Amino acid sequence: MHEEEEDSTRFGFQRDRGRIVHTRAFRRLKGKTQVFVGSEDDHYRTRLTHTMEVVGISRDIARTLSLNEDLAECIALAHDLGHPPFGHAGEAALDKWMKEYGSMFEHNLQSYRIITTLEDHSSLYKGLNLNQDILNGLLKHNTPYDSPPDDDVRSPSLEAQVVNLADEITYTAHDCEDGLRAGLFSLNELKDIPVITAALRHTEARGTSLRGAVIDILVTDLYKATKEQLLSQRIKTVDDVYNAKEPIVTFSDEVIKMIGELRTFLWGFMYNHPTVLEHTHAGQEIVLDLCNYYKNNPDEKIKSLMKKNDSTLEEAIKDYVSGMTDQFAALQAQHE
Repeated sequence: MHEEEEDSTRFGFQRDRGRIVHTRAFRRLKGKTQVFVGSEDDHYRTRLTHTMEVVGISRDIARTLSLNEDLAECIALAHDLGHPPFGHAGEAALDKWMKEYGSMFEHNLQSYRIITTLEDHSSLYKGLNLNQDILNGLLKHNTPYDSPPDDDVRSPSLEAQVVNLADEITYTAHDCEDGLRAGLFSLNELKDIPVITAALRHTEARGTSLRGAVIDILVTDLYKATKEQLLSQRIKTVDDVYNAKEPIVTFSDEVIKMIGELRTFLWGFMYNHPTVLEHTHAGQEIVLDLCNYYKNNPDEKIKSLMKKNDSTLEEAIKDYVSGMTDQFAALQAQHE
């Protein structure tokens, strides 16, 4: 967005990676829920550990497909910066509250707002001044749980498509592991799902984890299906990528069906488990209570955000509350 000199020792995306990881928003991911709200177990995923797993898988896929690893890494690092406290429950609560005032909340758009407006790198401009390819990748981040509005008719870059599927691969695999650890379901209940059946054969042969086997199956299929798409869609140039009518980085139809069956299981046995719902509903109430309180009692932090970003009261409240960690939000709710 703003012209600046190239870094003397790093390529542009390497420089951008540094700007992302040194933001306050990135550090706060360690205190934000992935699935388990209020858990005292240190081994369940948080937004930060999830993000780092997505980064690793994104870089591996990008390298194998001879894409730009640094670009894929930057998109992956930033893709969940806008997530509010208490997981998707917190997002639903914020969206509900914002719609009362004629607006909305979507965490990908909030990620974009964080790196273009809310975080600072230079006193000369707002935001981090990242390369446009990263911004486009965030606006086009699309999974079964993410669908930001996007007016750009161009297809996403291959690196953005890689991150989309790396995100899906990551949570599909680690949610199985976390759900088993939490006792929400048993391996016996899980083992008849085709992708898990195949993964268990891998674990028996190699003595490795179920999570790693699921990732291996999905990534291997992605390579095969993507190469077929590159040939069938005659992708030769970057313009061919942007003009493509269908995704290029993809899974086979068989694996898409297998992932869908596993996702249905996880919705029934994990995301909608009474224990999980009890905590997520409590998190939603905290988010709504904070928004309503600040609406009637805007503090200096809210007023500062309004002035700095020339935003409405509701938007400043959304920016403030969505940036909170689970623990900080709960403490603020107690004090208010």
